[in-house]
Amino acid sequence: MAAKSQKIPGFESALAELEQIVADMEGGKLSLEDSLAAYKRGAELLGFCRGRLEDAQQQVRVLEDGMLKDFSGDAAPAGSGQA
Repeated sequence: MAAKSQKIPGFESALAELEQIVADMEGGKLSLEDSLAAYKRGAELLGFCRGRLEDAQQQVRVLEDGMLKDFSGDAAPAGSGQA
């Protein structure tokens, strides 16, 4: 297995690389040394992907919370008769 660049450009690329590593390891195509290197790279990619997913989940939570709040501060509820 050729050495891969240690740079991770994005979630989708990292996930695709991780899937390829898993396929290579499951296929028994790798030597012991290459398997160890692939495992190490896979662990890095997995950590990166998990971190990105956690970040995305947190952003969704923040956005959902924002949708439930009234940002104007002085708007009266509908039907209250106040303008």
